[in-house]
Amino acid sequence: MRPPRPRGRSRRGGTTGERRRRPFGLRTRLVLAFLLVAAVSAGTTATLTFREARNAVLQTAQDTAVSSFRAHAGDLGIHLPVSEPDLEFALRRMAREGRPHPWYVYAEYGSARFSSATNPRSSVVTAELRRRVHAGPRGSFQRVVKDGVPYLAMGMPVVYEIEKDRVLPTGLVLFAVMPMPEEQASVEALVAAARDGALPGLAIALVPALIAARSVLRPVRELRKAARSMGSGRLDTRIQVRGGDELADLARTFNESAGELERSVDELRQAEARARRFASDVSHELRTPLAGMLAVTEVLDEDAGRFDADTARAVRLISAETGKLAVLVEDLMEISRFDARVAELHTDEVDAAETVRKTLERRRWTDGIVTDLPEGIRARLDPRRFDIVVANLVGNALRHGGAPVTVTLRTATGADGTAWLVTEVADQGPGIRPDVLPHIFDRFYKADAARTRSAGSGLGLAIAVENVRLHGGTVRAANRPGGTGAVFTVEIPLNAGEAPA
Repeated sequence: MRPPRPRGRSRRGGTTGERRRRPFGLRTRLVLAFLLVAAVSAGTTATLTFREARNAVLQTAQDTAVSSFRAHAGDLGIHLPVSEPDLEFALRRMAREGRPHPWYVYAEYGSARFSSATNPRSSVVTAELRRRVHAGPRGSFQRVVKDGVPYLAMGMPVVYEIEKDRVLPTGLVLFAVMPMPEEQASVEALVAAARDGALPGLAIALVPALIAARSVLRPVRELRKAARSMGSGRLDTRIQVRGGDELADLARTFNESAGELERSVDELRQAEARARRFASDVSHELRTPLAGMLAVTEVLDEDAGRFDADTARAVRLISAETGKLAVLVEDLMEISRFDARVAELHTDEVDAAETVRKTLERRRWTDGIVTDLPEGIRARLDPRRFDIVVANLVGNALRHGGAPVTVTLRTATGADGTAWLVTEVADQGPGIRPDVLPHIFDRFYKADAARTRSAGSGLGLAIAVENVRLHGGTVRAANRPGGTGAVFTVEIPLNAGEAPA
């Protein structure tokens, strides 16, 4: 048993409460983008500031140390050959007078090694620095980080100046190592200041970010609210225009479009109302003369046997066409009642199977119809309108399908516990073409464009749909698997009189 489809779903296949929400809304994305820009700007500024301040701190200490070291090396006052006590005394004096911090001073004279410290060699002085110092008389320096502590290592050969731009090496080379803990502390303080300054900056940037997001989102929210209002049918909805930016232009464009849409819809409604009134008026005006024409054609039909063959054929043709015209007028009047929303249900509790059998017997469709009508199915519905639904579906199957036509009744329970009466009308014809299926219930729709006339009024299926909707049910058309015919399924609540129409 196939349960009926749930009611109240949107055309996109889901209810309003089932709409998927984005994990990050527009407000969140705007705030994050604003904070990202602020963070990048603050980080770039802090990085550049830190780099310049760090270079300034280290450069100042480095320039002071190198200048002082060169001055001390020029004023060393050591006579050759080198006297070890005098050299060690001079090294200790240089170490004490080092600027901007005390140094560790080392000397190399041939294979002899001297220092102001206990160790005659320094692990901070690299081989690269020694190579550069021995390569020229100007000396060199190098920043070295050892065990996480920064040092400034300086080296310079001691020379005798013979004349301008001419010096004589003595073979004595001096090295000085200056620890830079204070500079390192200053650099770390700069890092902490940059970090501590960036976090409050981001927190402060959050305020303008929220203000900017609100200024952007307010018109967007108003636009969404207005669009929903228009979607619910309030075409007079407008948005208040504020300012002169792009969002204000968008609001103006929306208001202009809404105005044009309202005017167009009003024109369409007026045209539709005129068309409905015209169809209703014509139907009413034709009803009285058609009643007289039907009475005359009935008399002529009875006497057709006394006429000659041509006259009898003409009489029967007139009688048949008058009957079709009468059916068309009645269907037009029925449709006009639905369009005017004056059609009402007059429900009664009936035996569904018996109602279907009476419909078939009344139209003499007992032959060629296969029925599966279980007894005991009681339903509350409008017997006259249910009779029209079954008659239109069966008549359509007989005209356009193939025998045998099968009429089946059953009950089903929906997901919400609602009990449904399910009526199926199936045939063994060629089925419904895929391009025709979406329009099968349209008024006056013809599957074959070359067919100018049909046996019915072209409104039977449309009237069936309206009657089913009035009961609070649904009707759908489909093809049987394998293309063995079409099947129309009608689903009506068993207590249709209590369901909202």
